Amino acid sequence: MKNKNNINIKNRKAKFEYEILDTYVAGIKLAGTEIKSIREGKASIAESFCEFSNNELFVINMTVQEYSHATYFNHDPKHARKLLLNRRELRKLEKEVKNSGLTIVPLRLFINDRGLAKMQIALARGKKLYDKRETLKDRENKRRLDRIQKEYR
Repeated sequence: MKNKNNINIKNRKAKFEYEILDTYVAGIKLAGTEIKSIREGKASIAESFCEFSNNELFVINMTVQEYSHATYFNHDPKHARKLLLNRRELRKLEKEVKNSGLTIVPLRLFINDRGLAKMQIALARGKKLYDKRETLKDRENKRRLDRIQKEYR
């Protein structure tokens, strides 16, 4: 019985708001109703961010809607969820965040081939306003170039 899990929830704002320096894939500690809701695609990581608490990494403000078929054992949609990484990776990330002033941002929430929920997180530096304008200009120039190339084909 092959499970087709094509859940791929993205944080579209992240690449526009931040300069991505390094990426990691972390597991997430979830309740039973949370994973069922994620498998239905009812999750959002648009406003979420990661922070350390007692040498553990948590994703804050990630929304997982309540599971529709659950009873009163349902989960809280916005509570902090623990991210599971190696101790070495956690120490490295914590050191970078404290010393360099960088931040950790979720990029993508997905279900792997074994049926486990994973989150791709990134060590990132916030962009300045002029960097964002530059990104918009580059995107617009690329669109124009594609249109011109399409005309001459």
